Amino acid sequence: MFKFIQTAADPRSGARAGVISTDHGEIHTPIFMPVGTVGSVKGVYHRDLAGDIGAEIILGNTYHLYLRPGLDTLRQAGGLHRFEHWDRPILTDSGGFQVFSLAPIRKLTPDGCTFASHIDGSRHTFTPENNVETQRIIGADIVMALDECCPGDADFRYAQKSLRLTQGWLERFARHFDETESLYGYQQVMFPIIQGCVYPDLRRQAVEHALNLDNDNRGGYAVGGLAVGEPVEQMYEMLEVTCPLLPVGKPRYLMGVGTPANILEGIARGIDMFDCVMPTRNGRNGMLFTWNGIMNMRNAKWTEDFGELDPSGTSFVDHYYTRAYLHHLFIAKEMFAAMVASEHNLAFYLDLVRTARRHIEAGDFADWKDITVKKLTQRL
Repeated sequence: MFKFIQTAADPRSGARAGVISTDHGEIHTPIFMPVGTVGSVKGVYHRDLAGDIGAEIILGNTYHLYLRPGLDTLRQAGGLHRFEHWDRPILTDSGGFQVFSLAPIRKLTPDGCTFASHIDGSRHTFTPENNVETQRIIGADIVMALDECCPGDADFRYAQKSLRLTQGWLERFARHFDETESLYGYQQVMFPIIQGCVYPDLRRQAVEHALNLDNDNRGGYAVGGLAVGEPVEQMYEMLEVTCPLLPVGKPRYLMGVGTPANILEGIARGIDMFDCVMPTRNGRNGMLFTWNGIMNMRNAKWTEDFGELDPSGTSFVDHYYTRAYLHHLFIAKEMFAAMVASEHNLAFYLDLVRTARRHIEAGDFADWKDITVKKLTQRL
């Protein structure tokens, strides 16, 4: 049975700790969710995700999984959990962001969104109703409502029109979700997505509208349309507007964010759940995130550095391999370089949120966060 219990709160910020219970296990918040877009987290074994990295939930993406391998394959497999052999919780995005960012041709109407596949140019349509059915077939524990991801630099008129479209879709998505059931015998819940760009009034309207549709099938609430081109200060401002309006008894998910500093600032403003491709994408390009700052492993300074990759790291790769070795792998363009870096970065992100949780429980998160953010943004 899906539920959320808040277990601690920081006295000087909006940070809180909690536990989400699902039929596939518990999730301790704040939590970072590795992105497994097409049914895998790039460069990492599921064995290491669950063990060395300590992931409690991962993501899949509706747009990508719908296009490939397709719904027939996923249904025959018994859903994404069985298809990819992952027995912990999964969250799926509705695909709205991918339509916004990947589809070379798209058309948005009150009925839904028609788009051209980025793979072969074939035409497809997502409606709120068939998007529910698609995510039922994928079988994630947490599914996102279909929305339009409004550009971060949109003017008020466009953002208002976009929000109205998202609200209309949400009403239909929620209704159809309530009329259907899980295909695989475990509970699924949906999260409405709070849009509104960088306009406080629109964000407030979005929250009010979503809360009017609240019931036991609404497991939590997602904050979308941030980190899509707006200044970071505006992202934090929108969180300060939005989070206090959302129910205390349900988790809050900030979609697609972000850097380690972004995550700590999001936690400080009341966010419980995060996802981002940055740990693996940046890792594949030689960037490591550490407690002391950012390391570019392509830099010549690491050529003869035979110290541990990260003495403060929690992953086995941090203590098994040297900086000189990883530098060599990147210069030699070995695929193993991306695997080591991805493992490190994901383990660091999970360690980051676990450590934040401990400071929330200790009551000193705000002071710790201010000191830590400065360290995390240094270049080593």
